[in-house]
Amino acid sequence: MVSAVSALLLGFLLTHTATGQATGHIVSARRNPRDGLFYQWIPPGSFLMGCSAGDHECFREEMPPHSVTISKGFWIGQTEVTVGAYKKFARLAESNKVDAQASAHQADADDSMPIVVVTWDEARDYCNWEDGRLPTEAEWEYAARGGSSAARYAVLDRIAWYQKNSDNRTHPVSRKLPNGFGLFDVLGNAWEWVNDWYDGTYYSKSPNLDPTGPDNGTMHVLRGGSWMNTANLLRVSDRGRSNADLRFNYFGIRCIWNQTAP
Repeated sequence: MVSAVSALLLGFLLTHTATGQATGHIVSARRNPRDGLFYQWIPPGSFLMGCSAGDHECFREEMPPHSVTISKGFWIGQTEVTVGAYKKFARLAESNKVDAQASAHQADADDSMPIVVVTWDEARDYCNWEDGRLPTEAEWEYAARGGSSAARYAVLDRIAWYQKNSDNRTHPVSRKLPNGFGLFDVLGNAWEWVNDWYDGTYYSKSPNLDPTGPDNGTMHVLRGGSWMNTANLLRVSDRGRSNADLRFNYFGIRCIWNQTAP
């Protein structure tokens, strides 16, 4: 089993410069004392967001590919939020008047599984509780690519749980290989809510510097695909979406932690 801690020991994981080139340094990680999860430092930089070069499975909403600059580095969950971490939040939710219904659906699940059956509001509230926030769609894709310009950073079966290999269920986090930034399960296992409203034409008008998505909408974006999806949806540029109040057993969370640079 590859634990979140051992990610730092996996063959000198690489950080990346603004152009996505490897620098040869070990990726920095910190444990958040509130939820107990490890968060990975993502340096600022620029990347090509949207349909990857050579990817012939892209949908119209992934077009056009466009240059995006993330001007500030950030800490993001090394893994998806786990059942064990969410239980800590849920125990405090009642006194804090926060909805945490997903815990009821996951009461018997292994604590190392990704929490699922969460609405967008619950995902937002969890990230606020752990002293963070949901990532923007641009931050998510930048981190998920891990410095790679490809549709997937390695062979899919080595990095993701999806329809072909998942046995129709979620799996403990960090069992597959991490990406170049040391993040696990950015593809597969559970879809991950992001902060942005969904607009299928947003890429044609998105700003190049720190885009935060449309000002309003009717659905929010999810990223990464899940255990129940076919391979064509497990690409770093694929864009899912759903109404904020819906909950399914493949909707999960990955948070940004509000901490200063290492």
